[in-house]
Amino acid sequence: LRKRQLGARAAQAYQKADMTSSFDVPERVVVHPLVLLSAVDHFTRVSRSSKRVVGVLLGERSGGQVDILNSYAVPFEEDKKNPHIWFLDHNYHENMFSMFKKVNAREKVIGWYSTGPKIRPADIEINEVIRRYTSQPVFVIIDVNPKDDLEIPTQAYVAVPDINDTKTQQNFVHVPSEIGALEAEEVGVEHLLRDIRDTTVSTLSDHVQQKVNSLKGLQKRMDTMVEYLKKVAAGKLPLNHQIIYNLQDIFNLCPNLQVEELVTALKINTNDNMLVIYVSSLIRSIIALHNLINNKLKNNALEKSKRAKEEEVTNKTEKKADSEKKDEEKEKTSSEAKDGDKK
Repeated sequence: LRKRQLGARAAQAYQKADMTSSFDVPERVVVHPLVLLSAVDHFTRVSRSSKRVVGVLLGERSGGQVDILNSYAVPFEEDKKNPHIWFLDHNYHENMFSMFKKVNAREKVIGWYSTGPKIRPADIEINEVIRRYTSQPVFVIIDVNPKDDLEIPTQAYVAVPDINDTKTQQNFVHVPSEIGALEAEEVGVEHLLRDIRDTTVSTLSDHVQQKVNSLKGLQKRMDTMVEYLKKVAAGKLPLNHQIIYNLQDIFNLCPNLQVEELVTALKINTNDNMLVIYVSSLIRSIIALHNLINNKLKNNALEKSKRAKEEEVTNKTEKKADSEKKDEEKEKTSSEAKDGDKK
């Protein structure tokens, strides 16, 4: 009986793996900045309360990577009391997609997004509606109010069949996601960040802040691994060999800092990099001071030339006034002399 149970479970696992492999599960999902901006704008305009908004994602598939390049909002309503009662205007979606297709025919329906911030019970049903337009839709949760600045505000999922003892149902599988941008998009994002970023902060401060944020993220993930291992050791969580293997790979990739040569090489490399940054900051400061002095000298020269012109104009005016006054006196004297002669 035990062997039969094991055989049945093995066959079930093989069938499940076979069905999962038949679905084209992407290796990673790249979300572009325009999608994030559109989702935030959609949530700001539509959502007057804490309800979520839903939209359609457009993009391209290339191998195991999915690039989400654009998106548009779709009218969506759901019942707060019964999450399985919802409405998605697919006619509006079809009209919008036909217009987007005229602008860019390469962008196809990739999936749909929601402002979550977590998976809802009706998401599988919504995913089946989107499946009419694409064979394997990607579901992306965009957190418009992120609480953690160290995490990216996107989570990507793909629905795959899950075989139970009685029935087969769809379950979401997490897919690694990241934020990417083309060159033109980077220029646009930099232009938008001009009003947010403090231009008076030096590049060295930016590098230091990036290092601090990276170390905070590393510490957070280390704390997560420690918490997981403690729960496994206490029997609160089951042992997952794949997670343990991944942790072991991470620890194996860490450099051995007990080696004297490696420590010396790291110090030399860090000092060289910091020296270049420091010298660059000094050169930039000196050039800025040099330009400031040149501008001041130029302004002084312009002011002197302006004053000289004004003085020249003033002198000409005074000479003209004096000559006019002398002429008037001469005329007056001549008129008086003529009057004397007549008398």
